[in-house]
Amino acid sequence: MVVSQLRTTAVNDPRVLAAMGEVPRERFVPRENASLAYTDGAIPLGQGRALNPPMVIGRLLTEARAGSSDRVLLIGAGTGYSAELLGRLAGSVVAVEQDKALLAKAQEAVTAPNVRLVEGHLAAGWPDGAPYDLILVDGAVEEIPSALIDQLAEGGRLAAPIVERGLTRLAIGRRAGGGFGMISFADAAAVPLPGFARVVEFSF
Repeated sequence: MVVSQLRTTAVNDPRVLAAMGEVPRERFVPRENASLAYTDGAIPLGQGRALNPPMVIGRLLTEARAGSSDRVLLIGAGTGYSAELLGRLAGSVVAVEQDKALLAKAQEAVTAPNVRLVEGHLAAGWPDGAPYDLILVDGAVEEIPSALIDQLAEGGRLAAPIVERGLTRLAIGRRAGGGFGMISFADAAAVPLPGFARVVEFSF
């Protein structure tokens, strides 16, 4: 996976490569899908959710540059794979999941001692732990709610797959001077997260 899927797609941060090489993906997928753990596609997790391809989380982590003292908020913990990776890269991690069945699986699978798994609505984040140096959204969303941006520290980063006109692009943003903006850096097929649909505005 590291050689064929990550190094060939600009995942070149040694810390990210080391973490993804060490954490066994099969621990975070249903037993019946264990043989698919290292494929380059999405893996169904149940509950209508799926694990992103390795390239997606690898590129997000590379661009996000999680530091060893960073406070991180992970949106969409799922079964805990990305939370485990972040636990090896950051100082502390709060991983939010709204599906109780997936959260229970994550609680069994995650071993990093600096990861806190919490139940809550994904789009609401976890304001009790704010401000965060990094927020990582582990799934495709149509828009970033202001509630998440408000939880960023000054200078904090937010990485996410953003759906734009039917295409999904990986993007990174930073909060600075009261403002926030994102720029895309790669196209990728990321699995969608529930609860982030853009509000349709009617015109007459």
